[in-house]
Amino acid sequence: LNEQWGGRFILGLGVSHRETVEGMRGHQYEKPIPAMRSYLEAIAKAPYYAVPPAEPTTIVLAGLRDKMIQLGGEQAQGAHSYLVTPEHTAQARANLGPDKLLCVEQPMVLETDPVKARAIARSEVEFYLTLPNYCNSWKALGFSDEDLANGGSDHFVDSLVGWGDEAALRKRIDEHLSAGATQVCIKPLAPGGSIDMRIVESLAPGA
Repeated sequence: LNEQWGGRFILGLGVSHRETVEGMRGHQYEKPIPAMRSYLEAIAKAPYYAVPPAEPTTIVLAGLRDKMIQLGGEQAQGAHSYLVTPEHTAQARANLGPDKLLCVEQPMVLETDPVKARAIARSEVEFYLTLPNYCNSWKALGFSDEDLANGGSDHFVDSLVGWGDEAALRKRIDEHLSAGATQVCIKPLAPGGSIDMRIVESLAPGA
């Protein structure tokens, strides 16, 4: 893929969550940092018998907390985050240093009605509220147990999911870029879990 697309391919790796690794897949969930470090070392040692590519494949690590983000700066080319605030992006940049990739995925809703927008946003956040790794990360950012209860407070949802008109969505992208994101990967949300192509068409050129 990297050869086919002129070095544009980025491989994202993550350890996932105990609930999905053990509960859904039946695998053993190991300590995240040692498991990822061992996996990266195994990739580096794996034999490759074809003609080597001109450039090594770029790898970023899915990370929410400091240690995984730091590992992304030490043994990979950067980090990838999801459902985070611009404040988290600034912290991640500080952990990575100035030269590593920081790819922030930002869910967005093109809707100015607060009730409708937050309903779509909560349907996206709902599953992640069941995962301790995400909840612990949000609490480290200053959100309380009350913020995480009953589908998330308005403040909590508004902090993680950008919603409003096109200008409001662009503002959220700019906040992450100003905080140190290398690129912002937009996730365009629509009712029922579908993709709102209006967001892709209007925002992708500037994201």
